[in-house]
Amino acid sequence: MRSLRAAQTLASRSLLLSARALHGATASPAAAAAAAGGGRGGNNPLPPAPAPSSRALQRGIAGAVSFSLTFATVAAAEVQAKERLPADLLPQNVVLYQYQACPFCNKVRAYLDYHDIPYKVVEVNPLSKKEIKWSEYKKVPILTVDGENLVDSSDIINKLQRKISPNEESTNEEEAKWRRWVDEHLVHVLSPNIYRSTSEALESFDYIAKNGNFSFTERFAVKYAGAAAMYFVSKKLKKKYNITDERASLYDAANTWTEALNGRNFLGGSKPNLADLAVFGVLRPIRYLTSGKDMVENTQIGEWYQRMEDAVGEPSRINEETQGQE
Repeated sequence: MRSLRAAQTLASRSLLLSARALHGATASPAAAAAAAGGGRGGNNPLPPAPAPSSRALQRGIAGAVSFSLTFATVAAAEVQAKERLPADLLPQNVVLYQYQACPFCNKVRAYLDYHDIPYKVVEVNPLSKKEIKWSEYKKVPILTVDGENLVDSSDIINKLQRKISPNEESTNEEEAKWRRWVDEHLVHVLSPNIYRSTSEALESFDYIAKNGNFSFTERFAVKYAGAAAMYFVSKKLKKKYNITDERASLYDAANTWTEALNGRNFLGGSKPNLADLAVFGVLRPIRYLTSGKDMVENTQIGEWYQRMEDAVGEPSRINEETQGQE
């Protein structure tokens, strides 16, 4: 986003400079002579420069506009480009069994979206789990790829990475360290924050109920009973993970991550790596809840998060209705 804004700024400046140059070229002969002679008191005024033709002006304006728009368009395309895969490496028949609000499921979705891997989603009912009765593994996410069942978000991503980058060297130490940090620390900070108060618990479960796979009666029960239950569970989680102040722990985690960037756009440098995608994925469900808004307002993570939104781009999820119309 920052590069896009810079491109737009440069484009605007080039237009302004071109306009000023053209304006100067069309100044009246008297003004040109005065300027050449140092003003009204000039002793040796030079003859006035001939005014350019209207055709020359049009060419100049057209050139300035063309350059500016082309530069901005190329820069924007560079910033927003996804990490698309060659067709022969693209995983086939990808189905994600998930809860929409699950941070681990969002990790997997961020990876799939960034690499533009088409996938179908099966929203699992967390009460009955009937959608995954066929599986011995009873947690989400579960990802089926080319007929193979993959489980555990980090393991899913590792196996996908080996599929799409078979010649790539193993994960570097920095990337591995921060991926572990996401699983072992960051995710445990989230629940005490999104269920910190009764109002925030209701806000969170309103999102879960609206986006989850529930019947009408289940949706009502989940929102209110679930919010009440998780409000009290969050207090136990707070104690379990030695959290004294929920917001302070969230802000500390966000600042710890931005410090790790050390001035880079992403931990991966010029483009996101697996750690960037993991942090972005687990934060995505809370970004527009009260806790996520507070996090962005009170830490430096907002700019990185915006860059990640731009890099990941639109979901590559297959819309069943759209697919049926094609």
